[in-house]
This record gives sequence, structure tokens and C-alpha cells, in this order.
Amino acid sequence: MTTPQGHVSVTCPVNQAIERMKRVLFQPFDLGKWITIGFCAWLAQLGEGGSGGHFNLPSHHHENVQSLRRAIEQALEYVMQNLYWIVPLVVALFLAGLVLWVLFLWLSSRGRFMFLHCVAFDRAEVAVPWHKYAREAGSLFWFRLVIGLAGMFITMPALVVAAVAGWRMVECGEPNVGGICVLAGMVLLMVLLGIVFWIVNGLTAGFVVPIMFRRGGGCLAAWGVLLRLLGGNLEHFVLYFLFQIVLGLATGAIVITVVLVTCCILCCALAIPFVGTVLLLPILVFRRAYSLYYLAQYGEEYDAFRAGPVTAP
Repeated sequence: MTTPQGHVSVTCPVNQAIERMKRVLFQPFDLGKWITIGFCAWLAQLGEGGSGGHFNLPSHHHENVQSLRRAIEQALEYVMQNLYWIVPLVVALFLAGLVLWVLFLWLSSRGRFMFLHCVAFDRAEVAVPWHKYAREAGSLFWFRLVIGLAGMFITMPALVVAAVAGWRMVECGEPNVGGICVLAGMVLLMVLLGIVFWIVNGLTAGFVVPIMFRRGGGCLAAWGVLLRLLGGNLEHFVLYFLFQIVLGLATGAIVITVVLVTCCILCCALAIPFVGTVLLLPILVFRRAYSLYYLAQYGEEYDAFRAGPVTAP
């Protein structure tokens, strides 16, 4: 389905989402409702968090390079001498982390439908959406698992190549053009991969989940519906993602301002996982409602606020 260009806006859903947020959380204010919806929102974000890294090339001062080289050599020597317990420990930690990641991924897939249910229908419910959307959440989980593993297997070789290039420069005692080019290439590759996965995750959370919520069915089928929609409205979705950056900066500025006004007391509260989600619930409800209202502009069959799934044409 394609939509006439004049019928789609990235700004109109802002007011609609604000009104939905006020209706869900403040009309009237109910602490129990806040906590229940906050739990669903917390579950939806489980396992997510900012992560990143940066590369620091060795200093140009010879003595610093030598110190870094000696430190790395001592660390490697220690590891080689204690492989008998380091290897099992690393494997155990890796497997434990992998199990936790899969568990969080499964729970957050259930939570995304639960939170969407609460926002779309203005209901503070846990058990109903947990059972009602179990099949759709399972399909979403498997899709996210495959995407996550693919990202891991693509990124790890790039990290290894970057590490080897960095170590060779340390061994040489100074940076060289070849090593810097390899490092720059790997960083660029990981940045591009990060953008791709950001777009995939954004489309999945913003539109694929609501399509599954509205129509039922599996994740791949919902992706097929979305891709057909993208094919006729690509410029609108590009604008949507650009506007998401603006919204992110705006909401981030609001949070930072409130943190500064409260003398950073709020910052400590936000660091507590569940408490932080409850405090940020107005922003989370607004962001969830915004994408729903945006998607609803493409037709009644995409409107998640209408009760009951529709049959795909």
C-alpha cells in the first residue's frame, strides 16, 4: 500500500503522542497504574543499554610506548602461565553472559508487546498481554536472536583484526601508516554495521512489532508488510528516522535539565533499573505512542489503537 505524500507527517504525531501520554499517566494519576506500566516498559527494555568504545593510539612519546608494550607483555605472560584456570573461567563467564543475554532477549520480546498493549489500550495489565501475544513475542525473539548473533559474528573478526593491527604497532614502538589504515578501516566498518543494526532495530521496534500487534502473525511476515510499505514511502521513513534523532536530542536535553535542577539526585535514582524506568515513563510512553501514531497515518490496517487484529490482504 502506498500513501499520498501529503497525508504523512512527522510532526502531527507529536501532539497526539503527548495527549496519549497525559491520558495514560495523568488522567487521572494512579501510582499503581504507573508501576504496572513501568514494569512492562522495564521488561521491554531489559538487556538494552548504551555501549561503546574508543581507540586510543599509543602515545608518540617513546617511553610511554615502551611502558605500554611492557605492560601488555607482562599481562600476556601472566595469562600464558595461568591458562589452566583462566580459559575455563573465561568460557564459563562467556556462556553465563550468553545465557543471560538470551533470557533478557526473550523477556524483552514479551515486554515489548505488553508495553505496547498498555499504551495502545490505556490499560495497566501484565498477565493479559503476556499470554495474548505469546506467539508473536516468540517469533520476535527468534528474529532478534538471529540478528544479534549475526551482528556478533560479523563484529568479532573486525575487533580481532583491529587488535592485531594495534599490537603490531605496539611491537614496532610507533604507529605506522598500514596499521592506522587497518584500524581506521575496522572502525569505519563497525560504525557502518552499527548504523545498519540501528536501523533494523528501529524499524523492528517502531513498526514491525505494531504490525504484528495489529495483524497477528510472525515477525518475517510483518517485515514483508513493512518492506512493501517502505517501497512506496521511502522518503517518509527517512524523514522519520531523522526526526527520531531530533526527538532523542530533545528528550535527552529534558532529562539532563531535570537532573541538573535536582542537583543530580535524579541521576542516582535513574541508575536504579526499575526505578529509573518508572521515573522516565512519560518519555517512554510518548516515544512508544509517537511511532504508533506515525504508522497509523498509512491506513486503518496499521492503526494499533484499534482493538483486534486484521487479516492481511
